[in-house]
Amino acid sequence: MTLMQTPPRLVDPTALRRNRQRADRAPALFLLEAVADEIEERLQEVNRSFTAPAIVTGWPEFWRARYPTATIVPDDDLLDLMPETYDLVLHPMNLHWASDPVGQLVQSRRALQPDGLFLGALFGGQTLHQLRAALAEAEVRTTGGLSPRVAPMAEIRDLGGLLQRAGFALPVADGTPYTVTYGTAFDLMHDLRAMGEGNALADRLRQPTRRAVMTEATAIYATTFGMTDGRIPATFEVITLTGWAPAETQQKPLRPGSATHRLADALGVPEKPATPRRD
Repeated sequence: MTLMQTPPRLVDPTALRRNRQRADRAPALFLLEAVADEIEERLQEVNRSFTAPAIVTGWPEFWRARYPTATIVPDDDLLDLMPETYDLVLHPMNLHWASDPVGQLVQSRRALQPDGLFLGALFGGQTLHQLRAALAEAEVRTTGGLSPRVAPMAEIRDLGGLLQRAGFALPVADGTPYTVTYGTAFDLMHDLRAMGEGNALADRLRQPTRRAVMTEATAIYATTFGMTDGRIPATFEVITLTGWAPAETQQKPLRPGSATHRLADALGVPEKPATPRRD
């Protein structure tokens, strides 16, 4: 008999909740504001009225102010959403902390009515690449090892596939880079705490990082990535996910071999046989 082992948990939900509670005292909301504006623009482009929206979020007050009639639920492992109830589900800036992002997408899709819209946003793989490089080099120089500090983030090329795995129709993933400049890396890390984006990894160090590591990382950051005006850039890549709950009324791709017109005719060029290739 083979025993099934539960995969190790990537994120410590208690630490994540604590980080958000601390940030809520004096939050830095500029990225949330930018994402919310982007979502509103995309909804306007859809040109459709949504009457039963739901929002999955760790920042309920922020999103309630934007969508006062929406159902607001926390981004727990098990989402408190009724099946086939909503015509719009927003999942903004939570999925990069999900231990099971595909499970979150599947639950969101099941909560949608047929032809309902899902819009998600999360940090992508280029986020904080400067800080990650500086911290890694500083820790190796100072301690001779590495410790988990930043949650692994998905690349945009993989996220469209996750939408398909979750059962969404017409899946699209696209990214928007935001560059924010700071005086020092310490200023950046202060903002990350105020955004609730501090280290909440289950395997994180449980004692404060040595001051020597942080000092070295600050120097490496400034030397490697510093700008001509003495400031440093920090990249935040926000990936937006769009998908629809399947419905009979949606357009569907044609079956292979079912085309009724030749591509050569459409392009106005003579058709040529394929040339065999030898490797």
